Amino acid sequence: MYAWLSKVKTAVEKSTKDGWISWSAYHADAHQAVIPPAPKSSRIDLVWDVYLPASLKASTRQKRGKGTRKRVAPSTVMPKNWKAFLRCDENKTDLFAFLSRIVVHLPLAEGKELYATDGSGVLCSPAESYLACLTPCSQEEADTRLLLHVADAVQKGCKKVTIRTVDTDVVVLAVASFSKIAPDELWVAFGVGSSFRYIAVHEIVATMNPTKCLTLPVLHAFTECDTVSAFAGRGKKTAWETWKSFPEVNGAFNELLCMPSEVSEGSMLLLERFVVLMYDRTSESMEVNDARKQLFTQKSRSLENIPPTQAALKKHIKRTCYQANCWNQALVPDPEMPEASDLGWTEETTGWQPLWTTLPEASKSCHELIHCRCQKGCTGRCKCAKAALKCTALCFCSGDF
Repeated sequence: MYAWLSKVKTAVEKSTKDGWISWSAYHADAHQAVIPPAPKSSRIDLVWDVYLPASLKASTRQKRGKGTRKRVAPSTVMPKNWKAFLRCDENKTDLFAFLSRIVVHLPLAEGKELYATDGSGVLCSPAESYLACLTPCSQEEADTRLLLHVADAVQKGCKKVTIRTVDTDVVVLAVASFSKIAPDELWVAFGVGSSFRYIAVHEIVATMNPTKCLTLPVLHAFTECDTVSAFAGRGKKTAWETWKSFPEVNGAFNELLCMPSEVSEGSMLLLERFVVLMYDRTSESMEVNDARKQLFTQKSRSLENIPPTQAALKKHIKRTCYQANCWNQALVPDPEMPEASDLGWTEETTGWQPLWTTLPEASKSCHELIHCRCQKGCTGRCKCAKAALKCTALCFCSGDF
């Protein structure tokens, strides 16, 4: 692990020049650099993810597969397969704790500060007695926790901030939280390689409607994030263009941000209309079920290219509510999380799974879809006979028996 520590030490030395504050939200799964080489920094914070075994995030991480458990210590050889190493949550937890406890003891120039999260706590150099705004912290994701650190730094006099990340969620949350944190300038050093660029969050906020800034995380969650599914064939760009042409949906997004126990009928209609417009800008349908029928029967759309059913959309909206509520508490050290089972999730032996819809399967509820494969006469094993139905043209026997 000494090779890794050498990289950390070099980055810290480059990052603590003069004047600016720099931040790092580390996502191990993205193989991001631990600390960005941000010159002229007076303070640098390392913010790590926390891996809770029974959380929704744990369930989404299971889809990436399991890695090999490896001991993390100063004498440990650097892993040859980082992907396998980082698929194990215990490895990442040990690695982050190890790095935080080492890096806070690195020598810093006079007047420089270094903060590093360590589980629910925070380590800092030089030692500081007042950390009430930062710890104890139950935020699971670095995406939200780093904004808590940004707010703490601004309260202590830092006015220009740079966040280093490769995650779009962080950019969205920075825009939504900017007015609450109120720095003079907020930059996001985003991406890697040829895609790397600096995003001026303060300039984006200046050009956007304040209400849109606050509800941007709702749109982002509604149109796909780690815990909310996407609309088939409809990406973020389509959603953004639809949002611009249908601003009335802001009222519904605002309601979702407030975590209603049940979405009002008016907001449900607005959200349905928004989804309809994402799939067909010329449609006059107000409800997704009507749009599904029209697009399938009159415009020959495939099932993969029509809106979800109203029942599925309602569950989708509940999952959006859950995620929007998580993000809306980014500046709260110990947020109160709602029950996932009340918001579109079901807990199974394999972890949390989305409750996609309350509708029964079409194959079990639509008798007209039942058909047999009888070729030499229908017998007692005939599916149609078992369902007390007559054979139709869908059957192999063509309904002749």
